[in-house]
Amino acid sequence: MATCGEVLVKLLEGYGVEQVFGIPGVHTVELYRGLARSSINHVTPRHEQGAGFMADGYARTSGKPGVCFIITGPGMTNITTAMGQAYADSIPMLVISSVQSRSQLGGGRGKLHELPNQSALVGGVAAFSHTLMSAAELPGVLARAFALFQAGRPRPVHIEIPLDVLVEEADDLLASVPVNIDRAGASPSAISRMTELLAGAKRPLILAGGGAIDAAAELTELAELLDAPVALTINAKGMLGSSHPLLIGSTQSLVATRALVAEADVVLAIGTELAETDYDITFAGGFEIPGVLLRVDIDPDQTVRNYPPKVALVADSRNAAQALLSALSHQSLAERRNDWGQVRAARLRDELAATWDAPTLAQTRFLETVLHELPNAVFVGDSTQPVYTGNLTFNPERPRRWFNSSTGYGTLGYALPAAIGAWLGGSVEGGARPPVVCLIGDGGLQFTLPELASAVEARTPVIVLLWNNQGYEEIKKYMVNRDIEPVGVDIYTPDFIGVAKALGCAAEAVSGVEELRSALRLATDRQGPTLIEIDQTRWMKAVSK
Repeated sequence: MATCGEVLVKLLEGYGVEQVFGIPGVHTVELYRGLARSSINHVTPRHEQGAGFMADGYARTSGKPGVCFIITGPGMTNITTAMGQAYADSIPMLVISSVQSRSQLGGGRGKLHELPNQSALVGGVAAFSHTLMSAAELPGVLARAFALFQAGRPRPVHIEIPLDVLVEEADDLLASVPVNIDRAGASPSAISRMTELLAGAKRPLILAGGGAIDAAAELTELAELLDAPVALTINAKGMLGSSHPLLIGSTQSLVATRALVAEADVVLAIGTELAETDYDITFAGGFEIPGVLLRVDIDPDQTVRNYPPKVALVADSRNAAQALLSALSHQSLAERRNDWGQVRAARLRDELAATWDAPTLAQTRFLETVLHELPNAVFVGDSTQPVYTGNLTFNPERPRRWFNSSTGYGTLGYALPAAIGAWLGGSVEGGARPPVVCLIGDGGLQFTLPELASAVEARTPVIVLLWNNQGYEEIKKYMVNRDIEPVGVDIYTPDFIGVAKALGCAAEAVSGVEELRSALRLATDRQGPTLIEIDQTRWMKAVSK
């Protein structure tokens, strides 16, 4: 007899799931009965929030949904922060939890891990939350979840299974077949209107977001055809290579870039929310799109939020870009202004380069040093100074190589567990996965420090670059700038090297460029994680000499 829990694992295998993150508990052991005999790998984090962040990082590098097995009650309250980050960034995540038996749901009887309404609690950070009232519902609700991941705006999905349903006989469900959905094509009428406007534009511009990440090749070709400068959101970095002459980076919050956007007569926004954390990170307001706005998004609601468009198209970004390319190739394009496109983009890059201050240049030198030693690295960031700088100045060569938690929901502690998941989700290139670098500050690392043990146990050779400025420096500056006496920001700084070694990691502190290069070379030869601590003050002094 196969139970519902065992059948669930078989169905997940059918959907191509290869990795699950979770902490076994008395309310989830029936899921593990099937997992032990499956081909699915399991990683045990040290906290359910870590499980969610690992699933998030896994999804970003693999393009597949990250899957978590989570216990009732505290397990679900612990993972909601990670679900919130994934929800804000449109990351596919499947959270499968247990819940009280059907006859006890909402009973308030003081049962172990009981919540009045667990599904309602997580509803705000999930595309949907479903309570499985019988094993027979399982194939249908899984099909619904994977249809969303495959063809809709991907966000976390929560499925909770009552304890008595987990052990329900479900042999007849073993023959269930996975459902595969194609993404939405592009409406011919919308493509026709967009094509007419783009073809007639003299100063076209493209704003691309993480929702278009799989359309990198098509968007690059489209930009070249139109001679259109391209601005990328943080999650879209790498869609154009760092040296591409039309790339204007992720600097939409800066005055010079805003001036360029204001000059454009037609703006194509594709797979982007046009939201604060990419277009107004300084909270100054003032980002404007006076030209004709065209929007492409998989989510109908999103096409009209923040900035209403002249023409909106609900479609997969890659399908839409292909359709636009095909249509424009048969059009006579208007003559572009001589000082537009590559010329205007180059001028903007020069303007921005002249504005970077000493701390920005020092942190950029730090990132460039890492990239020099690890040219194929995936950078997974937290909310910390080098990440804020990199969001403006750093441009990887390929997509899915730079992402962090400083945008969207903006949680701390994300980078370490997300880096573990990112390494597990990385595709093998030249016989090995690309190295994964965790960029995190001393404040953020203390949120999820125990996950170093998870990295050791899972044998994930992540390289943790700890930027240590002895506290919450960015918040301290924010308080001082507002004439608020700093309170709660000068926190105790532990011996991170000692802690990392105690948890089984290699660890060392470095001061300058050559020390960092040497440490990175040693880290790449290890089978497990390495922590490299960079004292902010010492680094600034070393690189300014």
